[in-house]
Amino acid sequence: MLVKWIRCTVVDRRGFERGQRKWAGLLGEPGFRGQGGGWSRTRPHVAHVFAFWESRAFYDSFMARSHDRLASGQAGTYRDAQVRLFDHRFDVKTGFEPRFTGADVVRVAHSTVHEERVEHYTLMQEKVWNPAMAGSPGMVRGLFGAAPGNEFLVMSMWHSEAEHGKYRRERVERLLLRTQTEADIARLTGDVVLLEPSWTV
Repeated sequence: MLVKWIRCTVVDRRGFERGQRKWAGLLGEPGFRGQGGGWSRTRPHVAHVFAFWESRAFYDSFMARSHDRLASGQAGTYRDAQVRLFDHRFDVKTGFEPRFTGADVVRVAHSTVHEERVEHYTLMQEKVWNPAMAGSPGMVRGLFGAAPGNEFLVMSMWHSEAEHGKYRRERVERLLLRTQTEADIARLTGDVVLLEPSWTV
């Protein structure tokens, strides 16, 4: 599965949201699996959108045919769009499905990892971070994705912001020490996204 992550700064909120609802036109596109998103909790003008496709071939076909028509509804409503594509490597918790039901919040962490530490980083994600997150109350589903250039995406969906906050307070510092994550990572960015149900396709 291919994961597309879009982050942009919105300059016309009403126009952007109106355009976002037009992405319902994705339904019926070959290989399309789901899309959703919302607003950054800390930066209210930053929007995140996550889309899922069965494969790169289906995604490339959509981009060549229908993308520009659907995207035209949001022209001029945002700037600084950053688009990244990741291949789904494994689930955080079992049985990831590309849907947003049951979740109010998405936590996204984007890492660039030192080349010589990629194997260690991936192993720690699978054997330590994954079980810790999967065992946390309120964690709904998630995935670990990879892109060329030693880039990785950890995306986790949570019932509520409070439950995600509790996990961060109680577990994260201890896990950072145990996994030596700081030695693995050259660059880390992330955000907490408050989901907008009307954006879900």
